[in-house]
Amino acid sequence: MDFDRRKQPFRAWNACLVLSTLAIALAAPPRAGGTTGTLAITATVNANCTISTSVLNFGRYESLLSNATSPLNAAGSVSIACTRGSAPSITIDLGRNANSGRRYMALATGSSGADALNYEIYQPPNPTPGTACSFPGIMPWGPTGAQAFTPSPSSSRDARTYSVCGTIPPGQGVSMGSYADTVVATVNF
Repeated sequence: MDFDRRKQPFRAWNACLVLSTLAIALAAPPRAGGTTGTLAITATVNANCTISTSVLNFGRYESLLSNATSPLNAAGSVSIACTRGSAPSITIDLGRNANSGRRYMALATGSSGADALNYEIYQPPNPTPGTACSFPGIMPWGPTGAQAFTPSPSSSRDARTYSVCGTIPPGQGVSMGSYADTVVATVNF
């Protein structure tokens, strides 16, 4: 019997340990169940472009001297920045003083309006950004169709600059004064 007495405190201690563990387990909140789902994430990047221009300044037209027989040439520029991969085209309208499909600069305010200086705008010789003008120009830069300039698709969103090539034909007998016109360049994407 001695032997059994020694086991009783050990059994009581084990029973107490089991009961306290069970009490702690029952006191803890039940573990929540769970399940998973997928959430689709999407976005759309549309073609988009910005455009900026620089002045096409011919300077002095000498109707009695050098420009009596030679045209006066000048270059300006148009810069575009487009979404990568877009295929833009650039058009330039005929200006505020167009007449019969031709561009004209008008004599500045204060004149009778009878004088106008004919000029033309040409596309650069190729669609590579930064290509200088070559004169005489070959392809007029206009508002529609074949006269739209089509650069190659953009490989980045960095701005690309293209020459705007202008020519005033020789021999125009206009009055002295300052002549000007405004044209609208549009990037279509």
